[in-house]
Amino acid sequence: MYDLLIKGGRVVDGTGAPAFAADVAVNAGRIAAVGADLGEAKRVIDAKGQVVAPGFIDPHTHFDVQLLWDGAAKPALEHGITSVVPGNCSLSLAPLKAKDRKTLVGMFQQIEEMPPAAFTDAFEWTWEDFAGYRAALEKGLAINVAPLVGHSVIRLWVMGPNANQRAARPDEVKAMQDLLRECLQAGAVGLSTSFVDVDEKARPVPSRFADFAELDALSAVLGEFGRMLQIVPEFYDADITIARIDQLAELSLKHGIPTTFSPVFDSRFAPNAAPRQLARVEEQFARGARVWPQMQTRPIDISFSLLRPSLFFARLPSWMRTLRQPLPERLAALRDAEAVERLIADAGPDGGEAIFGSLVARGGDALPAELAGLTLGEIAKARGETPASALISLSLERGLDVAFIAANRGHEDTGRIGPMLASPHVHIGASDGGAHIASFATYGDTGYLFSEFVRKAGAMTLEQAVKKITSETADIWRIKDRGTLKEGFAADIVVFDPDAIGRGEEHAVFDMPGDGMRYVRGSIGVDTVVVNGEIAWAKGAYTDAKAGEICGLA
Repeated sequence: MYDLLIKGGRVVDGTGAPAFAADVAVNAGRIAAVGADLGEAKRVIDAKGQVVAPGFIDPHTHFDVQLLWDGAAKPALEHGITSVVPGNCSLSLAPLKAKDRKTLVGMFQQIEEMPPAAFTDAFEWTWEDFAGYRAALEKGLAINVAPLVGHSVIRLWVMGPNANQRAARPDEVKAMQDLLRECLQAGAVGLSTSFVDVDEKARPVPSRFADFAELDALSAVLGEFGRMLQIVPEFYDADITIARIDQLAELSLKHGIPTTFSPVFDSRFAPNAAPRQLARVEEQFARGARVWPQMQTRPIDISFSLLRPSLFFARLPSWMRTLRQPLPERLAALRDAEAVERLIADAGPDGGEAIFGSLVARGGDALPAELAGLTLGEIAKARGETPASALISLSLERGLDVAFIAANRGHEDTGRIGPMLASPHVHIGASDGGAHIASFATYGDTGYLFSEFVRKAGAMTLEQAVKKITSETADIWRIKDRGTLKEGFAADIVVFDPDAIGRGEEHAVFDMPGDGMRYVRGSIGVDTVVVNGEIAWAKGAYTDAKAGEICGLA
């Protein structure tokens, strides 16, 4: 008798093969059989009219902290995600000396926008090395984790305060190699680095001070294990990004490693950027290099209020500095006539019309109902103000709790993006799950893949889309025994309605430690999610199952 039997569904097994009618049997956390008339089971799931597929894999997340108190990485799991890769963008929670925790928290808060309580109240920080972090993670996982180790924390461990001041000496590079090797032996799936990220004071993160010799030396260690190098290039400049693609290709060829970079955004403001990058990727694949561009499925939407710092102000440093102050100092600055005059001037000669005018008032607890849905330009005109001044004055009148959304700021043209996503050289990822939580919901990309690019646009078949986010991802990252519904493989399974799967509306919740706010999206059309043979989510609810694991590598 099997532990679990999923009966009557259309199996899309992750290989790209046509769907077929079959039952799927599970024993001891593994796929036991796929076929007809498989026999009895202790528990049966009726999948009639639904697709039965391997669990989806998200290769670019920042759940490093959240997983310590929420082993399901909610709401990622309910979207069919059964495995995640955290530790991207040069940041991970290990290796890290206790004295450097405050420094790392500042970097994490800049990227993830998590409240301070997420690092002080939600878990007990007991480890320093990567093995210790892994042990802390394994205590309560409901989802599988394939963690990267961050270049910035490796530098911080070896170089201390000099990590974000200078290039490393040869002896320091050797120490970093030894430390990376130790992390890989403890279960890290690769190394992440960044050429763009900054800390909470807008200073470059430590990885940005590394020279090529250092990156080459660390890649040599990755080559000993055949592990991944992940980078965030200067994505705002197509020419520099193409140079990074070439650099990754040389590292891939020299050391025999897979590499990946993200994000790749399509934009009407730079319509040739993404196509040029993907063309260069094709050239490098033809040479034998493995340089996987990660592309997200969803359009770029950013929500914010002046109550919290936001990624939206990244191109306005004076605003970012002001909004990163503690609330009393922030309010004082926004009430200071001279400071406000400088902010408005920095928003542009048009009073912020180009930057702020098209923002839509979307919510926040204090938004007047009659303003909901209006643009900030319309609101400013009615008040006799510029958009920048109206943003500040309206927010101050309402305790800063007035939210706006910058919708469809890029990556929104399905007709252009669909063929790119379907390319055999494009890796679907870059969700940023768990990051930028006060700016946009980093959930539902998989549902959007099926609703927008399979059902609506027909850019790829159902089978191709499933393969993209299951076996293809497992192969790229060398994740062992996952991504395919095959006998002996881990029983990570998602049951969903192919005619309904999608993503819910973005909305704010206050479920972070310290009642911190974040934007989330619920799933649509996902019936059941199984992780290592245990039902982790079903019929709209999470279970108590804690069957998640640290992923093994092939």
